[in-house]
Formats: sequence, C-alpha cells, structure tokens
Amino acid sequence: MTELNYAAPDSLDAALGMLAEAGGGARILAGGTDVLVLLHGDLIDPDLIVDVKHIPELTEIVEEDGAWRIGAAASGMKLMDHAGFAAAWPGVIEGVALIGSVQVKGRASVGGNLCNASPAADSVPPLIAAGAVANIAGPGGARDLPVEDVITGPGETALQDGEIVVSFTFPRRPPRSGDCYLRLTPRTEMDIAVVGAAVNLTLDDAGTCTAARVSLGAVAPTPLLVADAGAALVGTSVDGAALDALSEAASAACDPIDDKRGTIAYRIKTAGVMARRAAENALARARRG
Repeated sequence: MTELNYAAPDSLDAALGMLAEAGGGARILAGGTDVLVLLHGDLIDPDLIVDVKHIPELTEIVEEDGAWRIGAAASGMKLMDHAGFAAAWPGVIEGVALIGSVQVKGRASVGGNLCNASPAADSVPPLIAAGAVANIAGPGGARDLPVEDVITGPGETALQDGEIVVSFTFPRRPPRSGDCYLRLTPRTEMDIAVVGAAVNLTLDDAGTCTAARVSLGAVAPTPLLVADAGAALVGTSVDGAALDALSEAASAACDPIDDKRGTIAYRIKTAGVMARRAAENALARARRG
C-alpha cells in the first residue's frame, strides 16, 4: 500500500493543480460515503485524497433566472433542506432522499453518487429525466456533459484524468411541469434498487404533453435515458394508451442481470410498471403546477 496523503483545497484551481500533479493517483472525496468504503476495503490505493467540500463552487445552490446550479459536493441533506430547489425539482429530491440514512445524506453528494457510477444510483435517473448537465473542469479547461453521458459502465465514467464534476445545471422549468422518481427495493429503506424510474414532463394549457423524458436505473450497465418512452407521451393527454406505450418502451429498453434482488424477467416487467407509476405522479404534479 502506498503512503496516503490528504488535502482539502479551498479553491477549484488549487484542487485541479493537485489532481494534475498526482497524475491519476488521486481520488476525489466529495462526501466520503463511497470512497472511504473502497479505501478501507483495500479496493483502491490512491496516493492522494482531495477533499473538495471546502470549495464554494462545489457546495453552493444557486437559482439563475429560473434555472438552477447545484454544487457537485453539496450534501444530500443540504439539497433536501433547500426549499426553493426542492419545490422546483421534487423528483430529484425523491432520488436524493433515498441515498442511505440521514447520517449518510449529511455527507453524501449527488456528484459522488454519479461518479461512483453504480447502475443503481438513486439520484442519477431523476437527474437524467430533468435534463441536468454536468459542468466539468480539468486540465483541458471546462466542458459540459449531459448526465446520461457521464457513466460509461459499472464503476466507469467519461471523466478524464484530472477532471472533476464541479456542478450540475438544471434548465428553467416551463409552467405545468412535473417530475417524479420511484424505486423498487426488497426492503423499505437503505437498500439498492431493483428498478428505479424517473419521469419529467410538461403540459400545455390544454393538458397535452409537449415534452417528456424518462430514465431508468438498475436495469442495464448504465442508467438509461429511454427516448421512446418519453416520445410515447408527447402529443397525448397522458391517457391510458400513452401510459401503456410508455410502459412497453421502458421494458423494451432494459438489459438487466440476474442477482439476489431480482431476475431478468422480473426487472423487465417491473421497469414498465414503475415507469408508468412515476409518469402518473409527474402528471399529477404538472396539472397542479
């Protein structure tokens, strides 16, 4: 095991300099709820741990003309306690609320949940459904990447050496919009999803769906943006036929595994059911909005 060093920079430039100097031998600590488990389990052996919770850009929550920017290292509890963001994106908060216990959420971050790259991460499908964009900084400068393109496989991301997710931007929501995240687990709390489903949709004044995004988790090697499921709702009143089509598209998109939590057939069937229920909840919220 190599000697492990710890640093807690207070600026993004300082953090990027440390990552560059480490040459791929550093790991980011945004909350520590994943990286410390890996470290103590001897599953990783970094030279340097860079704690980014002291960097303002990575922990702030800012509304910008109806759009939102949240720091990638902002804790789950900070997001849940932010009345403005929670009102704007309740489906995202539903995903965040499922990241472990209250104590875990006091440290865990959405950025860490994404970059841990678990196919079953609870905050990732609602981020994808929301159309959130990851704002990335690194030695090559800044770049933006849709959240659905960040995870490339289990435990793998599109981030290059020295890059870090600084924040997430959320688009300005049109009136009569609603979102929802639901998951199925063997237990009621603190378990890994068998299936997760997120839906974000917008209605016009006549009640017709004008835009919809559907995302699934735990049913493929990466969280999925299911374009066909969203398209099934657009141009409809989100009636029974449209919801049937959404459910069929969600199930068709699945590429799951068998494990102790569920079989392939169970996950495929359940994905359609959960996506439909999430759409019904998102619809109810949009009608109230």
